[in-house]
Amino acid sequence: MRKTLILLTALALPLLARDPLAQRIGHTDPSKYTRSRSHDSAGDMACEVLMPGNALTTNLDFIHRCQIMPGGGVGHHFHNQCEEMFVIFDGEAEFTIDGRTSVLKGTVGAPCRMGHSHAIYNPSDHPVEFMNINVTAAKGQYDAFNLGDARLNVLKDPIPVFMTMRLDKALLRAVPGYHGGEGTARYRRALDPTVFQTNWSYMDHLALPPGASEGSQRHPAMEEVYYVLNGDGQAEVDGETAQIHKGDAVPVLLNEEHTFKNNGSQDLEFMILGIASQKGMGAAPGGTGRRGGQ
Repeated sequence: MRKTLILLTALALPLLARDPLAQRIGHTDPSKYTRSRSHDSAGDMACEVLMPGNALTTNLDFIHRCQIMPGGGVGHHFHNQCEEMFVIFDGEAEFTIDGRTSVLKGTVGAPCRMGHSHAIYNPSDHPVEFMNINVTAAKGQYDAFNLGDARLNVLKDPIPVFMTMRLDKALLRAVPGYHGGEGTARYRRALDPTVFQTNWSYMDHLALPPGASEGSQRHPAMEEVYYVLNGDGQAEVDGETAQIHKGDAVPVLLNEEHTFKNNGSQDLEFMILGIASQKGMGAAPGGTGRRGGQ
């Protein structure tokens, strides 16, 4: 009995020591951005760590929120132990996957699977709002193999020959009473589990109109990060509430009960990252009572 009590106490300690929800939310703050060059890029980015890997127990390695400066980007490189996705929120940029390059307009992302290469370049005369999401095959095992190629003045395919994630509100479908919530949400699975080789499970796009909410739910085998693309609202996670705004990232751990409500005057729009505790677990699409793949 004593050993059991010691074990239960040890398991409970991380939960007891966890920061309040308001402190766990990542906030986009350009004043905290640091300028640097990445993987032999031709020019600079300015970035902050929006969400560190230890924000989740699953295999998130990081979420970086950045601006790509004019003439800057990320040089061409391989990943063999992790998967990564570059996302731009405005303007356009030259995305490269496996040596093939296309110009994409935001909001858009391009996933790079394990064993493949990627890069991005901003040819414009103004900064481009950017995010980099990295999920590893094993917790904490990041890798990169640089190719020494900034991808300048390369041929562009008019139609990309690689997978992309378009976050276009015109593609969303109406879902009344989303997960038992109020009002009519609009939802779309932008990328499903077949896209990824790691436990990265999906990317969802969700919009809640003013007064609408996502009903309360929990996922025993899935962790999520809700990134606020636009709007203002309220997050509730395991009984704690916090106000959220454009540029915020809200982590939701395994089996945490959570709900989101739009208490603003415009759509509360999310990009939702889902990472499973085990490949193939908890992958039903949103609006069906649990979340995951199609």
